[in-house]
Formats: sequence, structure tokens, C-alpha cells
Amino acid sequence: MTGPTGAGGGRPPRWPVLVAVGTLVSGVLANIASNLLSELADSLLGPASIVLLVTGAIGGVVWEVYRRRGGPPVGTEPTEIVAQPPTGAPTLPYPAGFTGRGEHVESIVALLRREHAVAVLGRRAVGTSACAVQAANLCRESYPDGQFYLDLRRGGRPHSARQVLTALARILGTAAPTSGRADALAAAADALRRHLDGRRMLLVLDNVDRPEQVRALLPPTARDCRLLFAGGPALAALEGVVAHWIAEPGPAEAVELFAAAGQAAPAARARRVDPRTDPAVGSIVDLCGRQPRTVRALGYRTAQHGWRHADVLDALRRAVQTPPHQRVTVSPAARLVTERDTAYRALSRPARRLYRLMSLSPAPVDRPAIAALARRRPEQVAALLDELAAAAFVVGARGDRYEIRPLLVGLARLHLRAAEPARARVAAQARLTRHLARRAERHATNLAALGSPPDREWSLPLDDDPYGWFDLHQELLLAVVRVPAGAAETLPRRVRRWWFRLAVALCGWLAYAERLPEWEQVCRTVLATPTADDRPEIAGWAHNELGVLRRRRHDPQGAAAALTLAVAERGRRGTAQARMNLGLALLDLGQLDDAVEHLELSRRHRSGADRAGHALTDLGLGAARLARGELDAAHHHLVRAANTFRSLGDARGYAAALTNLVLVHAGLGEHLDAAQAWRAGLREYDAVTDPTSRAAALLNAGATLLATSPGQARQAYEMLAESCRLREGTRATPGLGRSLLYLGDAAAAMGHPDEAHRHWVDAAGVCEEVGDAEGQAAADARLSPDEPAADDEPALRA
Repeated sequence: MTGPTGAGGGRPPRWPVLVAVGTLVSGVLANIASNLLSELADSLLGPASIVLLVTGAIGGVVWEVYRRRGGPPVGTEPTEIVAQPPTGAPTLPYPAGFTGRGEHVESIVALLRREHAVAVLGRRAVGTSACAVQAANLCRESYPDGQFYLDLRRGGRPHSARQVLTALARILGTAAPTSGRADALAAAADALRRHLDGRRMLLVLDNVDRPEQVRALLPPTARDCRLLFAGGPALAALEGVVAHWIAEPGPAEAVELFAAAGQAAPAARARRVDPRTDPAVGSIVDLCGRQPRTVRALGYRTAQHGWRHADVLDALRRAVQTPPHQRVTVSPAARLVTERDTAYRALSRPARRLYRLMSLSPAPVDRPAIAALARRRPEQVAALLDELAAAAFVVGARGDRYEIRPLLVGLARLHLRAAEPARARVAAQARLTRHLARRAERHATNLAALGSPPDREWSLPLDDDPYGWFDLHQELLLAVVRVPAGAAETLPRRVRRWWFRLAVALCGWLAYAERLPEWEQVCRTVLATPTADDRPEIAGWAHNELGVLRRRRHDPQGAAAALTLAVAERGRRGTAQARMNLGLALLDLGQLDDAVEHLELSRRHRSGADRAGHALTDLGLGAARLARGELDAAHHHLVRAANTFRSLGDARGYAAALTNLVLVHAGLGEHLDAAQAWRAGLREYDAVTDPTSRAAALLNAGATLLATSPGQARQAYEMLAESCRLREGTRATPGLGRSLLYLGDAAAAMGHPDEAHRHWVDAAGVCEEVGDAEGQAAADARLSPDEPAADDEPALRA
């Protein structure tokens, strides 16, 4: 889309011709006077002074040319909806080109019939003045004694209460206030009321910015005089005034405004596309925030220059949707939209900047994040948010958060593109990402103390409840991390670093909350960025996360493949965790020798200061040695893991080690030690909210008790039934199949063969579904008593 740079698109500017003629004339005169001035210049000024004068003259010409070319174009489009009387008299004006808003106008007229003071409220430039004046004109005949209009912002500055009373006194011929004191204002207001009492008059006071400007006029006379105010939301605080709120026009009314303004423009082409039938116009007015002044100006200019609606829409979308760190040429249409946004211009400069920067956030943000985004103190941010909220630019969200009104998001991004250079936009993104990454890391470290995710909303303050903080900010965190492929590479290095740290902390929460699809999506986003290609350790981290995720989905084959890539990419220093996870995946596949080898390498590569990592490795080695039947070695590793977890205060790890020790003691014939181990493990799980691990502990305890003490079948049955109940609602797992298997054994020991048969049938189906061949064979053997019983393990590892 192209268009002339002049205001009206007519003849070209004359300044280039004038500059050329001036240069020619000045050159001739300089040659004539050079000899006469040479001696004077040498004696008085000197060469340096001559250079200074010439440079100043050239600079003045360049500045004048820049000022004329760079200044805002003076538009001729009819953006003023309220036309002042040509004589400047205070009589009621007629609205120019009023379109739509019929329901609002009818409501205002109905209010004026029964109320003495009516206020038409709305955010600035939304059409309150036009609706108020249109309603006043429709009921002119009801006020034969006069209809008067007063603009309280005429001249550019809001009038004070004294100026308002003085202007009304001059219009009506009453005494003006002698000073700005409260008693003088009250006396002048009383004089106005006595003059208006008994007269059918209508006073329209437009552009009322503050209640103090008109408070002295209230309450009005109790008879036939009417006061009609048009202003901002602050007027709602006035007592004795009935408010009527006006929002932005609807989509159809905004398109009608666009079309009506285009009809008033001189035609650039003989044939025009009707904006009312073009679907692109609806998107255009939405990107303009459906602000009446902006929509009218853009409709007029589009028709004047013959711009295609599709080109205008494409230019606006490029400016809005292009990532902030990428440069894009701002089109004339986008510049026009930002220049005609008078509500934005009415804000203070810090509020305008905060409004622009908040458009960088794709979701609601809290005050600390806003303070980091704008690099301001929290008390300053609070005052600016109050200003933006009062002007209806931002709205509140749950958890003391704020966001730009959805209708104004596109307009805010246009202002961001026009007013903030790319370097400033990237710096703001970096501050927001760094703030979120630091808070996410701090809360992620506290997740382990909470156990499983709570089933209720948080009850603690957000700073004390890490799960609640992640749950509240999940939309923002996911939107920041899910950058398009390649976008992270174009950001500065420090932004990429904080972005990756945020992704790591977010994956920790997603894994904790069992949100596996989003966890996988974040990992694949990291892998899709060029940063992962340049830095193998980042790709190794992502493959390690995917391996853990697939193992949690009971896909050991896929987990082993991903973890093999992680081990190959992370290098010696970063392979300890990946090798441990790979060893556990190989253990699930039954490849015991390879599992032990990787777990031993994991322990060897770990730092001596990583006590928690060593405890996890010992736990994995204990489970692997137990699966190989090396009970003494398994006992050694599991005892060491249990002692380390207990010293670290990790109740979940300690309970997992005890759960595996139950099987070791049972295999060694140490039945008393096995009973002590499962009792201690269950006590730990009472303090840790982890249904899956508790179900495994109950399975091991019930199976061990059933094998060592058949007389306690009832207690074993209750443990195994509780294990099955904890696994309800989840997908089929080997643990569920083994729980059903031993639940049938307990029922048989209690003398309930029918119930036992039902549980064995269910166990065979679950084991077949999950690929547990040993469990399925054991269930089939119990269902077919003539066949020899299978040598199945008593239970599963935790």
C-alpha cells in the first residue's frame, strides 16, 4: 500500500524548488561578494569562524527541511464528530456526520425527560460528546428557553471550577465568582440556580475531565432545567447524577463509521469497493480498537488515496503480529492510526510507555512482573496502573494481575511499534523473561516439599505456595516459552539464557503436575530452536526430559531411545542424570546388565557434593540388583540410599528405599525386618501426598505379608485393595495388574474363590494390555490350576 507523503495527496510540495533556486542565487551572490568580504573575513573572523557560520547555515536549512518533512501530516478528514457553531457562540452545535449509536441516544433522551442531571460516561474519544450532543438536538423543542453548550476543554487545557462558573455566568447574565474559594463558588452557583429556576433550559457541558469542575452546579434546580454532562468514568462519583455508560461501537457500527467517512472523501478512483460488504474492513476496525476518531480518519484516508482494504489490513497485521524483536516498516495506515488515538495522547508519558510495554505480555501479569517489564519501582507502577485503569486501558484479572483490554491489544502493539525502537523492545522482553525465570526457579525448588499437586485451589499466599504460583501464571509462562522455531536465536544471548532457564523450571512444574502433553510440547520447542543445534547440552537436556516423560507414559522403548541421545549429547559432566534415567529405562525393558552398567557410570560421574543424586543412583542400583537376585548387594545400596534420603529430609525418597527393602528382607527370609520396613514406609507416605508410590508400597507390603504370614490374609487383602483403589482413574500399569493378582490370592486365602477368580481374570487382562508377560503367566496359572504355577516375583519395585 502506497500513498503520498503530503497531507491531502494533491500537488507536490514546493520546498525542493525553493531550495534549488535559493542555492543558485546564493552561489551567484557569494561569487560577487567573495572578493569584497575576503579581507574583512581574514581580519575579523578568521577561517574557523567562517567554517562555523557556514556549518550553522547549512544546519539551519537541514533542520527546516527535516521539520517540514517529519512533522505529522495535517489531515483534512472529518475526525471531529461535534462541530462548533461558526460564530463561537455557546448555542448547541449539531453533530457532523453522526452515525449509529441509536440505542444510546434514545436512552439519553429518555433519561433527560425524568432526571435533572445526566452524565454520559465513557473512555476518552469513544463518542460520549457525539451521543450527548445528538440527544440534546433531538429534544431541542422541549427546552424553548434555550439550549447552551460549553466545552470544558476548549483551548487544550481543562477548565477549573471557577472558569466553568464564569463562562456560564457570562452566557446567562449572572454574577461570576469573585475568587476560587469555596464560598465564592457556592455564591455564584446559587445565583445560577435562581436564574434557571422555572425556566426550561438545557445546559450541555462537554469534556468534563474531573468531578470538581461541575460539583458546584449540583444539585441542579428542582424544576425544568436540565444538566447534561459528557466526560470520563470519574464522573460516576458525582452525587445526584444519573450515569449512562458508552463503550466502543459494535463491529457493525464501526464498519458503518468507516464507510461513512469514506463517502465524504474525494474519490481517488471511479469505482470503489463498498466497505460494508468487504470482510477485511471488520478486521481493520478491530485492529484500530473500534475507536470512532481513528476509524473515521482511516476510512477517509483509505477512500481518498484509493488504498485497497486488503493492503491496509495486511499492513496493520504486519505491524501487530511481527515479533517485537524483528524490524518492520511502519506503513502510512499504521502511523495514521497511532496519530489519531487521542485517548492515548491524553495519558501521561510514563503511563503511555507502560501501556505500550504491557502489550509485550501475552497474558495477564502481576505487579512485580510489570515493575520488571517497565523498570520502575512498585509504588510507581501502582500509580500508573490506576491511571490506565481509570482511563479504561487495562482491566484487572485474578490474583492481582492486569492485562490490556482485549479490544485494545492490537492498538497497543501499533503504539509499541511506532514509539519504541527494536532495542528497547528487546530489552523489555529480556527484563520480563529474567524476572519470570528467577521466580519460576525459586518456586520450582519448593515443589518437592508439597507432595502431589493439590486438588483444591491454593490457600496460601502465592509467595508461599509454589504450585499456586505456577497455576496462576501458567498461561503467561507457556506463552513466553513457546516461541516460534528460530525466534530464540534472534534474541540477545542473555535473553536466550533466561528463556532456557524458564523452560527448565516450567518443565519441572509440568512434570510435577502430571501435565505430560504440555511438558512434551515445551521440550520439543527447545529442540526446534537453533540454540539446541549450536549447544548440544541443551539438546541433551531436552532428550533427557523426553526420556523421563516416555518412561512415565510406560513406554520404556521410546524412553531408552531418547535417553541414549541425551547421553550422547550432554558430554561427560552432564550425563550422570541421563545415564541414571537410561539405566532405569533399561531395567524396565529387562536388560539388567546394561542397566547396572549405566547406573554404575552415573554414580561415577556424579559430583561428590551431589548427595541427592548419589542417593537416587543407589536407589536405582538397589532395584537393579534386586531384579538380578543379588540380594546382599541390593541391601547395601538400598540401605545407603535410605540413610542419605533421611539425612536430607527427603521423605519420598526415604519411603521409596524402604519399599524396595521390603522385598530384599523378604527374599533373605528376614520377615521381621520386612514388616518393620513396610510399616516405616507407609508411615512416611502418610506425610507425603504421592498416591502412585503409596500404591506400590501397599502392593509390596501386602504381597510380602501374604507370603510370610498367611494367617494375616485379611490385613494383606485390605492393603492390596487400597493399592488398587489408589490406581483407579489412571491408565493400566504393571503395578495395577500385580495388585489385582495378589488381591485374588488374598481373597482365595480368605475362602472366597469366586472373588479370587474375578480378580485373577482382571489381572490377566491388565497384564496383557501393558505387556507384563510374567504377570500374565502367573494369572493364567492361577486360572488353570492343572498347569504348573509360574515363578513370578512377589511384587514390583517402587
